[in-house]
Amino acid sequence: MGKKKVAYLTLGLLLLLIVSSLSLAYSRTELERRRQALMDSVKEGLIILFASPGNFGSGHFRQDNDFYYLTGSEDAGAILVMNAFTRESFLFVPQKNDREKMFEGGNSLDDPQAKEKLGLKAIYPISYFEEFLARYAARPEPVVYVRLSPGDTISEARSEVALFSARQRRNPFNALPSLDEFRVERFRKYYPGFQLKDITPYLDTLRMIKSPEEIEVLRRNGKISAEAIKRAMLTSRPGAYEYELEAAAMEVILRNGGRGPAYPPIIGSGPNTCILHYEKNSRQMKAGELVLMDFGGELEYLTMDITRTWPVSGRFTEEQKKVYRVVLEVQKACIEAFRPGVRARDVQEYVAKKMKEKGLDTMGLKGGLGHLVGLCVHDVQPAEMVLKEGMVMAIEPALYFPEKNLGIRIEDTVLITKDGCEVLTADVPKEIEEIEALLDRRKF
Repeated sequence: MGKKKVAYLTLGLLLLLIVSSLSLAYSRTELERRRQALMDSVKEGLIILFASPGNFGSGHFRQDNDFYYLTGSEDAGAILVMNAFTRESFLFVPQKNDREKMFEGGNSLDDPQAKEKLGLKAIYPISYFEEFLARYAARPEPVVYVRLSPGDTISEARSEVALFSARQRRNPFNALPSLDEFRVERFRKYYPGFQLKDITPYLDTLRMIKSPEEIEVLRRNGKISAEAIKRAMLTSRPGAYEYELEAAAMEVILRNGGRGPAYPPIIGSGPNTCILHYEKNSRQMKAGELVLMDFGGELEYLTMDITRTWPVSGRFTEEQKKVYRVVLEVQKACIEAFRPGVRARDVQEYVAKKMKEKGLDTMGLKGGLGHLVGLCVHDVQPAEMVLKEGMVMAIEPALYFPEKNLGIRIEDTVLITKDGCEVLTADVPKEIEEIEALLDRRKF
C-alpha cells in the first residue's frame, strides 16, 4: 500500500472521528431554553462553568452535570461562558493534536457544525479564555457567577460531596482543594475586581423541574431499569451469588442503550438486607432469606432509582409478609398523596389516615417526601420542598430488623404531574402475589 493511500486512510479516519465527535441527546432548542432561562434569572454579569477535565478512571467519561445540562457537550476540559447582558453563549475548548484525535476523536473545535448544533455565539480555543476574561475585567464592577457550592456527581448530591470532602480532610495529608475551590482562588488571585457570586441556586431551580424532553428519557429509563430488576429476580435462587443478579440487571441496561448503573448496585441477601448501602454483592443467597436490590440505570445522563425486596425461595414467610405489607402500604399511600403543592407533613398525615383505615400498625413508619432524581440520583432540591409539576422523585420507605436478618425496602421513581403523579418504574412488580407469580417462572 502506497504512502499516499495510507495518508488518505489516516485523514479519512480523522474526519470520521471528527464528524462523530458531537452527538446530542437533547435538541438545540432545549439547550438554548435552559441557558436563556438561567441568564434571565441572574440578569447581569458572566456565568462561567467548567467541564470535567477528562477521564482518568476505568469507566466511561461522564461530563460535569451542570456543564452538560447547559451545553449537551462531552468536550473534556472545556469552559462555558454566558453573558447575561447580551444573552450570548461561548464555548472555550482545548485544541487537540493529531495524535490525540487519533486516540480520542475530535472535539467541538474540529466540527464546523458544532456552533449551530449547540446554539452558541462562538467556539474558541481555550487559549483565548484568559484574554476574554481580561477584557471583561476592564468593565466597572464586573459580576461573575461561578459554582461556589460543590458540584454533584451521578450518585452524590452537592451536600453529600461536601460531607465526603469534610471527611477526607480529617487527614491533613488528604486536605486538597476541590477543582471548584481551586478555580475560585485563581479568579480571586488574577481578577480581584470580580464580584464572584454563586450560580448553583439558580441552576438548581431550573434542574428541579424536568422538561418534556427530559421526561421522555426518564420514562424510557424507568422501563429499562424496571426490566433489569425483573431479570435479576428471575436470576435469583438459593445458592446463587448476589453478583449474579447484578450481572443480569447490567446486561439489560447495556443492551438498551444505558451507559451503566446510576450508582453502585446494592444487592443484599439475608443479613445484608439491613445494610443500607451494602455494595460488595459477594454473598451466596440461602433458602428462606430475603434479597433486597437497589438499582437503577443511567440513560442520556438521567438516572433512575428502584428498590425491590423478594424471597430467595420464591415464597414470603408469614413474618416477612407482615413487615412487607406495612412498607408497601406506606409507600402506596405516599404515592397517592403526591401532587403539586404537597409538603412532607401533608404526606405524613395522609399516610397515618390510610394506615388507620386499613388497621395496620405502621411499625414506626411515617412516610413523607423522598429525594429528587435527575442528572444525579440524589438530585438538586431545596431544604424545604414543596412538590411541583415536573419534579421527579424517588420514595423509599423501609423497615430493618438486624436481629432477624430481615430488611425490607420498596422504592419507585415518580413524576409529579398536574393533578397527581406517574410511577415511572411501575413495570417491576411489588405486590406480594405479583412477586411470587414472577418468581414461579424461574427455571433452576
